[in-house]
Amino acid sequence: MELWSQVLLWELVLLQSEPATSDSSVVSESSVTWEAGSQAVLRCQSPRMVWTQDRLHDRQRVVHWDLGGGPGPARRLVDMYSTGEPRVYEPQDRDRLLLSPSAFQDGNFSLLIRAVKDSDAGLYTCNLHHHYCHLYESLAVRLEVTDDPQASHAYWDGEKEVLTVVRGTSALLTCVNRALLWTERHLEEAQQVVHWDRQPPGVPHDRADRLLDLYASGERRAYAPPFLRDRVAVGADAFARGDFSLRIDPLELADEGTYSCHLHHHYCGLHERRVFHLRVAEPAATLPPPRPSAGPAPDPTLARGRSVINVIVPEGRAHFFQQLGYVLATLLLFILLLITVVLATRQRRCGGEPGRQAHGVRGGEASTGRPRQALLPQAMTTLTRSQPRSKGECPAVPRPAGLGPAPLDP
Repeated sequence: MELWSQVLLWELVLLQSEPATSDSSVVSESSVTWEAGSQAVLRCQSPRMVWTQDRLHDRQRVVHWDLGGGPGPARRLVDMYSTGEPRVYEPQDRDRLLLSPSAFQDGNFSLLIRAVKDSDAGLYTCNLHHHYCHLYESLAVRLEVTDDPQASHAYWDGEKEVLTVVRGTSALLTCVNRALLWTERHLEEAQQVVHWDRQPPGVPHDRADRLLDLYASGERRAYAPPFLRDRVAVGADAFARGDFSLRIDPLELADEGTYSCHLHHHYCGLHERRVFHLRVAEPAATLPPPRPSAGPAPDPTLARGRSVINVIVPEGRAHFFQQLGYVLATLLLFILLLITVVLATRQRRCGGEPGRQAHGVRGGEASTGRPRQALLPQAMTTLTRSQPRSKGECPAVPRPAGLGPAPLDP
């Protein structure tokens, strides 16, 4: 029965699968605008990517087993660092509690208890700590002690493993994590990589162009097009400071697009992506640099972006006679207009008298009964011979005989 129980427990260990590596997740997305001709800096920083070699045995990884949920208080049973041997806290447990010496090579941190006692019953927790990667995992196993060999078994209650063993036999509490960060099966230079991608406007993420690849070993690969390759750079101490910011100098209008910084630490299980939407603005017009103090002062007529030149020509005699001619011509035109108005007024006044005279002639024709053709010549002849005209006065036309008194002038 004891052999069958251990076989079952090892089958449970083998059935545990390795945790899946998560895909790259977007942790930040921002839009930035820089002027053409300036130095653009796309900030991509992560303290978790600061590179320290785990092979220096700096006690970054540790596993410890705790016991709680029993008749007594919770207590630390055993712990082990990746640099040394297991440490058992209670003297009576030093020959009973065992951890595999190769735990940090194969990822199997299971605890073996020899000669189980009633005081061993309770809730055990296997705690894995990776201080460098800031990862902390815990796995719980409940141990029950019985005197009936038929009652020994192991099952999963939905949250944790429950193991029932016979008093005095061995119990194996499983705790397995074969992820790369818990084992030594890695080369850190290949586990840490950073790369920058660029998407021109309208290009989807899956068709982005690779700009740079950076490895913790110091290797760098450039894939940018020729017009951009010599203008992009990341600091040489990027993995020492965790600063992978991309600098573009000088910035051009054709550099506009979406840039993404991918941080991969396969050993720590870190996969992050930071997205930058870069817009390039037209450079602002600037004044020309000032001349040395020994030279002439700058021309005040120069404005930003364009030059204004004022030209002043001195006046001469030709300009004076030209203006005088304009004045005389205007005065002559005014005199001609005034004469025309006076003549038109006199003509109108003189033209009104014959109308009244003609009215009188028509009236006389009606009263005397003589024909109009006989009276009009006779009246005109009398007017010409008897009434001399004076200067500036309209001629007076006398009334023919028999037509009555002449009407008064208004």
